[in-house]
Amino acid sequence: MLKLQPKLEVVQEKPESGPEAKDSFQNATQDSQLDSIIVQIGQFGRFQISNYLLLCLPIICNAFYSISYVFTAGQVPHRCNITQCDSLETGYDEPFLNFTTPHRHGTWDQCEHYAVMLDGDWGNEAECNASWFDVGQRVSCDAGFKLQSDESTIASEFGIYCSDQWKLSMVGTVNNIGQFVGIPLGGYLSDRYGRKSILVLAGVLSSFAGLARSHAPDYYSFLGLEFLDMAVGSTLFPTAFLLAVELVGPKRRVIAATMISLTYGLAEAGLGYLASYLLDWRVLLRVLYMPALLHLIFICLLPESVRWLLSQSMEQEAKETLRRVARVNRRSLSEQQLNDLVRSNRQVEAQSSAPGGHYTVRQIAQALGWRIALCCFVWFTHTFICLGLSLNADQLSGSKFENFSITGLMQLPGILMATTLMHRVGRRWALSFSLFSCASLLLAAAATDEVYPLTSSLLYFLAKMTSTGSFMIVYFFTSEIFPTNCRNSLLSFCSSVGRFGSMLAPHTPLLIVYYQYAPHLLFALFGFICSSLVLIFPETTNKVLPTTLEEARALDRSMPREKVCKSAA
Repeated sequence: MLKLQPKLEVVQEKPESGPEAKDSFQNATQDSQLDSIIVQIGQFGRFQISNYLLLCLPIICNAFYSISYVFTAGQVPHRCNITQCDSLETGYDEPFLNFTTPHRHGTWDQCEHYAVMLDGDWGNEAECNASWFDVGQRVSCDAGFKLQSDESTIASEFGIYCSDQWKLSMVGTVNNIGQFVGIPLGGYLSDRYGRKSILVLAGVLSSFAGLARSHAPDYYSFLGLEFLDMAVGSTLFPTAFLLAVELVGPKRRVIAATMISLTYGLAEAGLGYLASYLLDWRVLLRVLYMPALLHLIFICLLPESVRWLLSQSMEQEAKETLRRVARVNRRSLSEQQLNDLVRSNRQVEAQSSAPGGHYTVRQIAQALGWRIALCCFVWFTHTFICLGLSLNADQLSGSKFENFSITGLMQLPGILMATTLMHRVGRRWALSFSLFSCASLLLAAAATDEVYPLTSSLLYFLAKMTSTGSFMIVYFFTSEIFPTNCRNSLLSFCSSVGRFGSMLAPHTPLLIVYYQYAPHLLFALFGFICSSLVLIFPETTNKVLPTTLEEARALDRSMPREKVCKSAA
């Protein structure tokens, strides 16, 4: 598309007409036409706001689908059914449990009960008696289970208890494997066939997969549909994120990313409250997945990315979209400006090394290999730390639904903190500072835990908050350091590699056997290393998005900053 010159000038948004605006636009270099046009017709006007409201749908759906297994495949608290004492009328908590069932960690043992004495004095007693049971001997449940609540998950419906509980963890593993496959695949397809097309296709297919899973007759069909769901639906967030960023001007990208990230956090919090009312996993899935069919309306209402259209030589479609933006935002846009944009785009395409608008894997690796490798490590570190902190955190008081919702809400202050930092110190330093702060807080939490446990808990919470903010910066930063026609592919590839971190994080609690604060130290170590390495990245604050590999590679040297032309007094 647009080839960058050493200097980039962008007109200010007001005044939008008259000689001052005209002179400013003419002063803009030929190869910065698109960003100049976006600034002129509105960086974040009515058109962008309406499209952001539409893009909330795939963001919310992805938040639901990527973590809904916490409730659909959750473990329902249970205990052994004591045939000598239980009946159809007895519940989860009964007085006879004091001499029939061991008590562990504040709750009844879920998989064992005291053995019944074969030579006990049974007599003619109508009620069970403590003398019937040998508290020195425990046996596994052999007569079914009593559930604590009416909640229905695949555990209670398919009889997954005790020695079979690994099957519940396997659902989360398969979910991440589906994301590992689906995210890079969706990224490639969206770069090849367009952001909007993939959003529609992924949304509809994920809806079908989720609704089919709500009718799964057994565990293995449920597991297979869980993989299929994430293989087709995991691309919703990165694709919607990039489409949102590409719709706005340079100075509004941070606001755009913040709105997307806040929506995701609020969606996770809402999922917890929704699951607390819909205790049947089949009903919950149908409520979560039915709205995804609304992605079909994107065919008529959502515009394709102008940057992607230009990268595919679809210049007439790009011009029509820009006219529509100007019309909705009530701004002026001349045909001469659009013609200059097309002419500039054709010059870039003629000089581009991407045949047919697409680069080969070899070309990308040669130009940006080290940047991609570093980006993958950064993504691995963030998924490892963020999920690891959640898994190693002490259980909050209250129900699991409330705890889950609180965890989602905790993301909000972290995201706002990251937004402020990106505005003030730029992308690189904001990312480095957030990671360094997270690692330092973890060390402080470990050091103060024994003497000041309350302070340690607060420090741990702050570490989770800063890690969430850091993750938001990574998503945003990654969308700025790669060229348009392979941006989503590379963002999705880095995100996919990062899934290895989320696969390893569940094993970190095993380290506590060797040293109580081993997880803290491990997360802090990765945080310190990553906070140093991210400074190698180029700074992208207030710079135009790179279009070609040459422009992306030029970020390491010097990429033009936007410069607002002051109108005459």
